[in-house]
Amino acid sequence: MRIKKFIMLWKNPSILLSVIGISSIGEWVYFIALNLIVLDMMGVLAVSGLYIIRALSTLFTSVWAGSLIDRMNKKHLMVWLNIFQAVFIAFLPLLSFLWGIYGLVFFISIASSMYEPTSMTYITKLIPPDKRKRFNSIRSLIDSGAFVIGPAIAGTIFMIGTPNAAIYSNAIALFLAALITLFMPNIEKNDIIETHDEKITLRVLKNDWKLVVDFSQKHVYIMIIYLLFSAVTVLATAVDSLEAAFATEVLSLSEGDYGLLVSIAGVGIVIGALVNIIIVKKVATSWLIGLGSLMVSGGYIIYAFSSNFSIAAIGFFVLAFSMAFLDTGFYTFYQNNVPANVMGRVSSVYGFIEAFFIMIGTIIFGIIAEVISIQFVVILGSLIMFAVTIILFIFNTQPSKSEFYPES
Repeated sequence: MRIKKFIMLWKNPSILLSVIGISSIGEWVYFIALNLIVLDMMGVLAVSGLYIIRALSTLFTSVWAGSLIDRMNKKHLMVWLNIFQAVFIAFLPLLSFLWGIYGLVFFISIASSMYEPTSMTYITKLIPPDKRKRFNSIRSLIDSGAFVIGPAIAGTIFMIGTPNAAIYSNAIALFLAALITLFMPNIEKNDIIETHDEKITLRVLKNDWKLVVDFSQKHVYIMIIYLLFSAVTVLATAVDSLEAAFATEVLSLSEGDYGLLVSIAGVGIVIGALVNIIIVKKVATSWLIGLGSLMVSGGYIIYAFSSNFSIAAIGFFVLAFSMAFLDTGFYTFYQNNVPANVMGRVSSVYGFIEAFFIMIGTIIFGIIAEVISIQFVVILGSLIMFAVTIILFIFNTQPSKSEFYPES
């Protein structure tokens, strides 16, 4: 009887997790294959253009996506976004000119940028509050597995086929994800979405941004935690952009050694996610965020001050190991404290701010690395990140804020 109840409780979450897994693995396969296709076609500079296109699409989408997401049925939107990506990805191998590829990548990235806040809102509505932390811990494991399995699958396909075959396989995977999503419950079937017939105009966008500002002013603590988490993400991304250069130029590692470092990070991510699943019910959400963020920044500091492969490997392992705790804690906090009916707009507005600062931060770090040194920038970025995570830890663990961290 207990087993039957468990199966009933986790049937829909399991289906949703399988969709997330297929999409995560497929995204790794797609982007690695796309990098190789563009590299072979136009060289290294053209590959850098792919990252710029993805960042620009995120900025463009975040302006209006939340307004659309909160006005649509999330299940139906997830299905159509997967189909949209699958169709456009399937057309990529047919193009032989760079700007055509850039154009398709831009639209694919728009759909991908919309999918994340859409699925977050759907998850929040589908998963009961007392199950969210466990669900998020399993999701972290799936995302971690995708980090390892995705490139491995891509490499296997490259050995027996071509990058184009990898692209097509991802298109098929996305169609499969859309098909599986159709079997998910339509949790908004009987909901009244008051604004679903409202056209997305400049006036509507302005009012929606004002709504997010008003929400932020009324829930200052929630948004402080959100902004501190985003600051960690921005700094980590900016430091990561110099990762390869730091390893090869500062630590004088060979390409093989650097590849081994990345593999160690992959192992750290998977082990961390497994440990996270085991302890997640015993550790408060506030401590998952607070200690998780401190451990992540601590890993970056070890890496930044490293002088050889062994110390750098320890830093890589620590920061990768800690990611699952931080992500699980933050997603649970966010789902428990931001109402689902405004989650799309809140995610998009703050996603826009985060994407903007990621671009600015990456550019600034790159310039300083050229003017002063790579090691100086990596150390500076890691120390700033550590200071931010100390503040985040203090805010998280205040006894007076326990109401924001309900535990089942």
